[in-house]
Amino acid sequence: MKATITGHKSFTISRIDDRLYGAFLEHLGRAIYSGIYEPDHPTADENGMRGDVIDLVRELNVPVVRYPGGNFVSAYNWEDGIGPKEERPVRLDLAWHTSESNAVGIHEFADWCDAVGTEMMLAVNLGSRGLDAARNFVEYVNHPGGSYWSDLRKKNGREAPWNVKLWCLGNEMDGPWQIGHKDADEYGKLAAETAKAIRAFDKSLELVVCGSSHSFMPTYPQWEATVLEHTYDVVDYISLHMYFANREKDTASYLALSHRLDEYIGTVKGVIEFVKAKKRSDKNVYISFDEWNVWYHSNQQDRAILDGNDGWPHAPALLEDVYNFEDVLQVGLILNTFIRRSDVVKIGCIAQLVNVIAPIMTEKGGPAWRQTIYYPYYYASVYGRGTALDLRVDSPSYDVDKFGDVPYLDASAVHDPDAGTVTLFVVNRHPSEAIDISARLDGFDDLKVIEHKIMTHDDLEATNTGGNMDNVKPRDGTGAAVASGVLNVSAPPYSYQMIRLG
Repeated sequence: MKATITGHKSFTISRIDDRLYGAFLEHLGRAIYSGIYEPDHPTADENGMRGDVIDLVRELNVPVVRYPGGNFVSAYNWEDGIGPKEERPVRLDLAWHTSESNAVGIHEFADWCDAVGTEMMLAVNLGSRGLDAARNFVEYVNHPGGSYWSDLRKKNGREAPWNVKLWCLGNEMDGPWQIGHKDADEYGKLAAETAKAIRAFDKSLELVVCGSSHSFMPTYPQWEATVLEHTYDVVDYISLHMYFANREKDTASYLALSHRLDEYIGTVKGVIEFVKAKKRSDKNVYISFDEWNVWYHSNQQDRAILDGNDGWPHAPALLEDVYNFEDVLQVGLILNTFIRRSDVVKIGCIAQLVNVIAPIMTEKGGPAWRQTIYYPYYYASVYGRGTALDLRVDSPSYDVDKFGDVPYLDASAVHDPDAGTVTLFVVNRHPSEAIDISARLDGFDDLKVIEHKIMTHDDLEATNTGGNMDNVKPRDGTGAAVASGVLNVSAPPYSYQMIRLG
């Protein structure tokens, strides 16, 4: 089977915002407690943060982390997480039917972000609370001093403001499951007034308004249109969320879900353009895709806790999907879609980062390890920065109900002019046939292969565990070479590849 890829240095999609490769941490399950924070762990630092996890996150070069939720934020009092730990209240978290100790709050999270080298993306509660709590939170975090909230921050041990630039105006407010759920008009008006108050404090801050929780919501895409009509002039991004599942064990259909993702982005881009035209605006609003990942493996095991049958446990194992090799292909396809849509998708947050539907898993008191999906996320984050090239891919395809023809070969490419490299990310969806690829990339001088990594496995269900951490991992690729300006490489069946040219 053969396929061709054609690109040119001058034919580009967009400069990629580094924050496309962000992540998410919520006070949910073991994401925080025994995920990033475990004071008794052998590797814990002076702040109680797991050093082994810090090392794995640093490796990913995560540019931004969204916090503290998620559904959790819609009934969260941010003030519970400041001041002496022994005086912080224990609260019941209605979103996940657990208890919250508040041992980790904004100070601890900010210190952890410094340790891993990332920026904070903070969410305010527009569910059970509103404008006043939001403006106070922003003042506490960002004001230098001389006011009630900024001076309280100093009293609590942080002299300088954190100067967080990116703020989310609530979470999934279209969802009936959300504490404080509102319809589009109610939420749009509240978000607009909250945004105006935050901009009165600092008009340079970047604000994210809630879009649809997923593309099957009955209010989608009217929700986006209504909310943007209220907020277009005072926000910078609209958030989208999507999770991917293979409950029917149909790999062909599962690996076609990135087409639904692409349609979702395209539709919301159209809504943004419609509202912009209706308002006769010169301003651009972009997409923050701040929750995405594979999520379905752990659904059944979570039911007892989520249904309230286990009382109110603190930091139980929840949403702990154990990812397999098939999910490597899916995550590679998702990231390729984001790269190709980088003209409108500027921020992305894999949900989540540790333990909870995450690329990193930990054992309490024990090791931390890379799940299978760690690797495509790693390669995109580290090597997918620069300018997205507008490729033309000619590949054999297969037919999938609801999606039509789906090409077996999926590819994206990023030119990093500073490093002088072009990086290709390639997925072969075919179950049994290799694809011989000829990729012509014109406008670049003397390209040669400088790094080639490939992921394949003879078992789609293969996983990494604490006892077998390297069962699914990349290996060096072979046979990729450039001749007369054309890269020739073979993509084995069901494979993911990263090829760097320089």
